[in-house]
Amino acid sequence: MVGIYGGTFDPIHYGHLRIAEELLDSIGLNRIIFVPSGAPRLRATPVASRNHRAAMVRLAIQDNTMFSLDEREINRPGVSATVESLREYKSELGDGAILCFILGIDAFIKINQWYCWQELFGLCHIVIVARPGYAAINDDQNLPADIRKEFIARCVPDAGDLALQSSGFIFTAQTSLLEISASQIRSLIKTGKSIRYLLPGNVSDYIQSNRLYAGET
Repeated sequence: MVGIYGGTFDPIHYGHLRIAEELLDSIGLNRIIFVPSGAPRLRATPVASRNHRAAMVRLAIQDNTMFSLDEREINRPGVSATVESLREYKSELGDGAILCFILGIDAFIKINQWYCWQELFGLCHIVIVARPGYAAINDDQNLPADIRKEFIARCVPDAGDLALQSSGFIFTAQTSLLEISASQIRSLIKTGKSIRYLLPGNVSDYIQSNRLYAGET
């Protein structure tokens, strides 16, 4: 099974990395591919450029052989669409490949706004992870009706179920919730405060040397 971890990573931090590390064990993933988005459709334009964000991910994961960087969305012109990348992965890895798309609760509760969102279930499993400030999905009544319908039909209680078929399940993973966010880090940098221990040292050095988030990106 392959984990696909998308996001702006603006910048990548220990919250992202710890979730990925725990999912390797708890779900039994063979590897995790980090896929920085190019131009997101449903959120503000990232502060750092595409190339800077990819470079920070590369630095953050360079010592972990189970992690890799994929720049396909960084290099794709126009607005990013997750479904396009997942279609490509299926074509490249084969229809039998088990893809687990890692998604924060904050994104999942709005997934019905994504381009061709229902097609995702034919391409991958959805693995939901905790996010600071968002309650766990314990009650499907918290979801919009169309998402709730899919959640009820597809939710599985055990990570082992993900290996039973190549796509179509929703699994809520129990991962450590580190109270770290990229917006918090950007705010600290903008106000001249320390970001030590919130993200890898080499990423912090990269941010400083390139004057990211301090008004010059």
